[in-house]
Amino acid sequence: MRTLEFREALREALNEEMRRDEKVFLMGEEVAEYNGAYKVSKGMLAEFGEKRIIDTPIAELGFTGIAVGAAMNGLRPIVEFMTFNFSLVAIDQIINGAAKISNMSGGQFTCPIVFRGPTASAGMLGAQHSQAFESWYANCPGLKVIVPSIPSDAKGLLKSAIRDNDPVIFMESEQMYGDKGEVPDGEYLIPIGVADIKREGKDVTLVSFGKIMKQVLLAAKELEKENISAEVIDLRTVRPIDYDCVINSVKKTNRLVVVEEAWPLASIASEIAFKVQKDAFDYLDAPVLRVTAADVPLPYAMTLIEASLPNAARIIKAVKEVMYVSK
Repeated sequence: MRTLEFREALREALNEEMRRDEKVFLMGEEVAEYNGAYKVSKGMLAEFGEKRIIDTPIAELGFTGIAVGAAMNGLRPIVEFMTFNFSLVAIDQIINGAAKISNMSGGQFTCPIVFRGPTASAGMLGAQHSQAFESWYANCPGLKVIVPSIPSDAKGLLKSAIRDNDPVIFMESEQMYGDKGEVPDGEYLIPIGVADIKREGKDVTLVSFGKIMKQVLLAAKELEKENISAEVIDLRTVRPIDYDCVINSVKKTNRLVVVEEAWPLASIASEIAFKVQKDAFDYLDAPVLRVTAADVPLPYAMTLIEASLPNAARIIKAVKEVMYVSK
């Protein structure tokens, strides 16, 4: 095992897949000469050349359309958005192009493409650069949506995404690129759609994904001091969702809190709450609770950002509520 930064794990996955398959190429703003806005593609231009590591203009709609066309014609593009906030400019190509072409063509065309980049908040960046888009893209059939939380998962899932014949949304975080973690030696892939139990417990199930997993694990550690044993599930993939993993855990703990950085309406947390009450209602000893971002555009002031986003204190409060423990 080696210790790598999140960005290094992503880079390793990209390098390995580009060496394995000459049809794979990377394109996006600043990915080549500048080594990537977050240095994920550092050194890749020197190895693979300008035909496979392609700097684009600030024109997401245009270069996303080019990538979709390339995927339909047998190549395997990786499109890096500097932030998924900018993907809104290209969302017609993603939703009406990449996600639907296989179905609309009766399987005559596939679209093996990965759209990757950071999502959600990253500090004082303002409301237009701080939105969580996981539930937006997970709403669309034809897409797969991956949101890893640690470097080893990021590498294994990105490799699987690049090899997948469907379009994949691969979401990261600007606040995670420097995170360090153990990454296995040699080649390995993690299957898309399989959740991971990061911590076993018996009293309550906590479900989340992406960078908010750090707050969930912190909350679980603090709850342990009060003799509350929390089972922590990292979904890793939000389309498809590993419902069985969540439901089997709820059957053991009888309580569920879902944590997500998105706004509450039509969130991944809403979907999981529905599925659990439908398929595991008789096992629940308390209503399912959600901890989400406040239902407002994210403020700029740091104090208001902290008040808006999920944190360990809010998670602990929700757990005590489903445990019927006094505050």
